[in-house]
Amino acid sequence: MKMSQLYAPTLKEDPADAELASHRLMLRAGMIRKQAAGLYSYLPLAWRSLRKIEDIVRDEMDAAGAQELLMPIMVDAEVWHESGRYNAYGPELMRFSDRHEREFVLGPTHEETVVDLIKNELRSYKQLPVNLYQIQDKFRDEMRPRFGLMRGREFIMKDGYSFNATQESLQETYDAMKQAYANICERCGIKALPVVADSGQIGGDTSVEFMALADAGEAALVYCDDCGYAADDEAASTRIAVTEGPGDGTLTKVHTPGLGSIADVAAFFEFPENGTRKSLALFDAEGKPVVAIVPGDHELNECKADHAFGEGWRMMTDEELEQVGLFKGFIGPVNLPEGVRLVCDVSLKDSKQWACGANEIDYHYTGACPGRDFEADAWEDLVTVVAGDPCPRCGKPLAGARGIEVSQVFQLGTKYSAAMGATFADENGVEKPFLMGCYGVGVSRTLAASVEQHHDEHGIIWPVSIAPFEVSVIPLDPGKEPCQSACDAIVEALCDAGIEVVVDDRSERPGVKFADNDLMGFPYQIVLGKRGLANGTVELKDRATGEREDVAIDEVASKVAALVIPQRA
Repeated sequence: MKMSQLYAPTLKEDPADAELASHRLMLRAGMIRKQAAGLYSYLPLAWRSLRKIEDIVRDEMDAAGAQELLMPIMVDAEVWHESGRYNAYGPELMRFSDRHEREFVLGPTHEETVVDLIKNELRSYKQLPVNLYQIQDKFRDEMRPRFGLMRGREFIMKDGYSFNATQESLQETYDAMKQAYANICERCGIKALPVVADSGQIGGDTSVEFMALADAGEAALVYCDDCGYAADDEAASTRIAVTEGPGDGTLTKVHTPGLGSIADVAAFFEFPENGTRKSLALFDAEGKPVVAIVPGDHELNECKADHAFGEGWRMMTDEELEQVGLFKGFIGPVNLPEGVRLVCDVSLKDSKQWACGANEIDYHYTGACPGRDFEADAWEDLVTVVAGDPCPRCGKPLAGARGIEVSQVFQLGTKYSAAMGATFADENGVEKPFLMGCYGVGVSRTLAASVEQHHDEHGIIWPVSIAPFEVSVIPLDPGKEPCQSACDAIVEALCDAGIEVVVDDRSERPGVKFADNDLMGFPYQIVLGKRGLANGTVELKDRATGEREDVAIDEVASKVAALVIPQRA
């Protein structure tokens, strides 16, 4: 490929609306262009890399026994009504009607479609297990599409679905998919952690996300260097170490005028925030009042609150607090108004001396004791686990990081098969719903995650396995001898060695060529300059390390091949 013919319009300045490195650099490198909010065109360089990622995904899926198919993007809404997700999924689901007023959706994921596909075809346990996947555009009507390819309204995803007869069989498929996903990350040059995750809108009981570690990641996660435990902050669970509150253990009401925040109360008692108790007033999904209490130095986790209080719970407004009989900044578990349910974080269950609000303006209690001064209606896991909390497996302090979700595996169980009447006959002839797994890879997101992990101040640094081209040849006097003859010979030798080559044959200043080639991130650069050619050498540059060396013209192709081929996926 000649760069003079390559459609890769580069930008010299950072786009004003590009916040992440991946968004900024792929726009500048002429890889993507925005069509509308959350909608991007993939230009030739990006498309070459995306196809390589897809090939890696296909290779791993096929090796694990999965079979590729393609289902419609436009899905009859009836199957979404059948599963119960049409209304539950929320406004992110793209809905529309055809000319006959029949409802359709644009698939954000295809659980319903694949169940509808197989439920009249797979009838016996003898036909199982079956593992199917596709690579396809998906659609989600994001409220705030942002960060380029990280959170778009249209994106490329590999989604796969397994159908199993037994839990043991499902576990085998799930484990195989999890290993395949680890292989995909490694082959794409992505440093990722498999973390315990919440299943979210997909549902199911067991889920692991592969998080590409990146400072710009949207997800917060915690991990343990000692035992290998890792989880995102929506699913991480642990018994937080809490401090007993101040006082001598007797219930004592203390005048705390105007001290309505945890920080103020902790300072007043000269005690760590961990020794106080944070009380939050909310309405559960049924509209019933609840007071939730967590350690003073931790926050209520919204995802865990969904499980505890039902999706649709919300915090009370100031006016609603007054109507219920609660006082902002002074809420606590003792003498709660009648009809208010009390739910406390499980980490507090063994604590016998609480500093908390007294349900009276300008007063707090010290020495409040569960079982003696109040009774909790439930003990739930409510808090967001943070770095420094004890690991739930080994008790060592957890470390914190941020990550980009690039893939996820789920055990769905019978969530969709039971709802949609998809059954098979077991060995005894008994009809049972399929046990299902679900396996997704964000293909376009993997591209962006790679750039987040592999870039510097000059541009992208592609791993060889997904680079749009493996080497760029940069003649500084294109069309002139001896530069042109040397360039032709090197390109021919590289092509004969099976190396993917782009030639920067443009009549541009050397500085422009160097800047563009660094920006586009080709793993290796071969520079043909007058001084080197006079000595029969060219300069070979490693984009990742910046190292340069002079190599004989007739040896450069074999040297590049020796570097590139082992790094291919």
